[in-house]
Amino acid sequence: MHHIRLVRPQDLDALFDLAGQSTFGLTTLTPDRERLAKRIEESECGQSPLLVWVEAAEQRVIGTAGLFTHVGDSAKGEPFYAFRLERSIHRSEALNVRTEVDTLHLAKIFDGPTELGTLFLHPAFRGGGKGRVLSLSRFMLIARDPERYDRQVIAEMRGVIDQDGRSPFWDAVGRHFFQVDFPIADTQSFRDKQFIAELMPSHPIYVPLLPQQAREVIGKVHTNTEPALRLLESEGFHEAQMVDIFDGGPCIRCDRKAIRTIVESSHVELAGVFTENEDAVMDTLVATAEGPFRCIGCATRRSSDGIQLQQQDAENLGISVGDPLIVSPLKGTAKAFWSGEPSSERKPS
Repeated sequence: MHHIRLVRPQDLDALFDLAGQSTFGLTTLTPDRERLAKRIEESECGQSPLLVWVEAAEQRVIGTAGLFTHVGDSAKGEPFYAFRLERSIHRSEALNVRTEVDTLHLAKIFDGPTELGTLFLHPAFRGGGKGRVLSLSRFMLIARDPERYDRQVIAEMRGVIDQDGRSPFWDAVGRHFFQVDFPIADTQSFRDKQFIAELMPSHPIYVPLLPQQAREVIGKVHTNTEPALRLLESEGFHEAQMVDIFDGGPCIRCDRKAIRTIVESSHVELAGVFTENEDAVMDTLVATAEGPFRCIGCATRRSSDGIQLQQQDAENLGISVGDPLIVSPLKGTAKAFWSGEPSSERKPS
């Protein structure tokens, strides 16, 4: 039995164990019980929903994926920080020279867009499309209640960091102002961003003046992050011309109404169940439309009055015939995969 659902307080121990498997750069999932407990509390309050993948009878948490409904907090005076990447062109007729110069500008965003974050799947359970299901489950949560989220959705992708936690971009930029190692600053930024306002200079940083190693990683992702980047690009995300102030990783964005999974989602009813078939191909994301949120990736059959699921999948979702569902194809199609009432994401604002 398996399904993806919102985190609960009783998941703290399991989430702590999962966090022990993560590596440098995933600041929202570190083995710190106090911080994880706060993250669970924030999810229960609705401001930062956190999903967990629960596997097998022992209810083991094998993965997690989160959302931050709005980055930055104007009430607390805590903005979302990023470097905005700008390019200017300089010409000299006397020297017959034309140069393009990139600069980094500190951006402060209050009450900003929705942000994707905290995507992590236990290494022992990777493969077989699980990572795709876990990542896209967040869009099913948005499709279920779109008005809770901002029109713009962004994702900060992990930048280039080595196995010892060293970042070429941090060593060339941040270290000079903060005078601590990358992991310390990155972790502190999740607890309290005040030190950024206190120490980070507001003047532009000229990229050509940085060491070559630092220049080469600006806007680049960690090797382990490349599949996640390709997946989000296939969903419609594109460069936002911003990079992380610590590791230089890219920030990507997409209009909420243009995200592929949401655009192709439909509201249907469970019309029936069919006998389990080991050869059935997992091709659809299915989520509950009412009650506790649950989501799975599974094989489905269309019918004139809804969809049919395998008996075990219906049990995983905790649903019965006639219950409303939201469905979307796991991979893109030219048009909506399912007939039925489209989700509110297709309706004009």
